[in-house]
Amino acid sequence: MTYSIVARDSDTGQLGVAVQSHYFSVGTIVSWAEPGVGAVATQSLADPSYGPLGLALMRAGRSAESALSSLVAGDEGRNGRQVCFVDASGGVAIHTGPGCIAEAGHVSGDGFGVQANMMAQPTVWDAMSEAYTSSEGDLVERLLVALEAAEAEGGDIRGRQSAAILVVAGSPSGAPWLDRLYDLRVEDHPDPIAEIRRLVTLRRAYDHMDSGDDALGAGDLESALAEYERAESLTPEIVEMPFWKAVGLLGVGRVEEAKALLDEVFGREPVWRDLLPRVVDAGLLDLEPEVLEDLIAS
Repeated sequence: MTYSIVARDSDTGQLGVAVQSHYFSVGTIVSWAEPGVGAVATQSLADPSYGPLGLALMRAGRSAESALSSLVAGDEGRNGRQVCFVDASGGVAIHTGPGCIAEAGHVSGDGFGVQANMMAQPTVWDAMSEAYTSSEGDLVERLLVALEAAEAEGGDIRGRQSAAILVVAGSPSGAPWLDRLYDLRVEDHPDPIAEIRRLVTLRRAYDHMDSGDDALGAGDLESALAEYERAESLTPEIVEMPFWKAVGLLGVGRVEEAKALLDEVFGREPVWRDLLPRVVDAGLLDLEPEVLEDLIAS
């Protein structure tokens, strides 16, 4: 009893699923995706096996339409199922069984499908489609906009509880942990869509931090500082961002700039003053003892 969107970004090939429901931990059931293969949402009287089985069929070369139709044909509970497949070529297939609880329906477009059941209004899925197709930004942003549009249209007649968003790379890199670009879940929350948007923002910030660390490791200080600035601008409330930026500056000898940042960090959350010597002791930062003492004494 859920609304969701499954989509492929035509520019990047990324595949994603976003979902919200008045159901605990909806993301563990509905959302499935694999780089270079496809994405699946399985809901209503959900059979989670549509996820791994659908991906297996698409991995073997079946289109979204072929994979979904074969699974639906063999499913005795198909009248109560609502399922959407999108394959790596952008092919879309959706099934809404006649036994899905009203209001229920779906709509598909170029590389995406939206589906909903037990909705307050029969306009939810069209609102999602319009929001997705008219929005700008990367795939995760457009998926979020579709969820927000569904909720604005009335959403699940029972209310809100959990949400999830899963976005994977367009093709496998050989490092699966890097190919899951967003894998975020809100299991139980009074406003799960606002919370999932907050988590996406955090994910973006930490991605910029990681990029900054990579640039610093490669000796590109200006790029590193730019990435750190982007991270801080997204999450000004998190002191960890300027702390590690300061550590990076210390690593390249820019002590006065680092000291200004650390003074702010220590003033906001004094516990970070105790962490800095541990970073030095772990060999992650080489500082003269008198420099370290000056930094933590201020």
